Amino acid sequence: MIGFQFAKKRGKANSGIALSKFQATKKLLKTTTIAVSVGIAAAIVYTKQAQAVTITFDDLPGSENPIANGYAGLNWKNFYYLNTTSFTPSGYVNGTVSPENVAYNSFEKTVAISTVDNIFDFDSTYLTAAWNDNLTVLVEGFIGGESGQKKYSQTIVLNTQAPTLFTFDFFGIDYLKFTSSGGKNAGYNGKGTHFAMDNFTFKKKAKPVPEPATIFGSLTAGAMMLTLYRKYKQQKDVK
Repeated sequence: MIGFQFAKKRGKANSGIALSKFQATKKLLKTTTIAVSVGIAAAIVYTKQAQAVTITFDDLPGSENPIANGYAGLNWKNFYYLNTTSFTPSGYVNGTVSPENVAYNSFEKTVAISTVDNIFDFDSTYLTAAWNDNLTVLVEGFIGGESGQKKYSQTIVLNTQAPTLFTFDFFGIDYLKFTSSGGKNAGYNGKGTHFAMDNFTFKKKAKPVPEPATIFGSLTAGAMMLTLYRKYKQQKDVK
């Protein structure tokens, strides 16, 4: 009879330990879920901080001048701007979306837009060939500068008659390059592989780092797991 009661008590103790394990696991899962939810919510808020900006180039004074580094928070390589009212007829004036300035690739050079301490999403822009119909433009997006990793590459074809809105959706880059080539002269009083760009839309962002929300969630879950383990170990040692 005594042996039976002892076995019964031990069975209750084992059931209590099993229940304790189940409750600890349930509590840990609940805490982890909350931490992950907080992380996701914070990440959504972080993403919404990046607002789309459209550059029209119309606030730049004069004409046929280089776009200075720092304009709109970006660096500009071989990009010039011009007032298109003096270039009629041409693809420059035909490609003007917001009067009266457009950006263009000076001296037919490869041009680039970049950032130093940040990254950006290249959403879209209007592009028009200045002199040659069927002008080919290779558009490339990099992370880590021009010598870094190429993330995107897209080839487009431009004509001189009207601007075309191209949507690129190049996400998380710090270097954007345009290289023009080919085409056939459209009959205007000019020549070359120049192109006009207007209404450049992008989102500037901070460089990717471990998000505070993600770190918080991981640390919270880890700390709770360690606490529960210690409590369970103490209970195990006491029995």
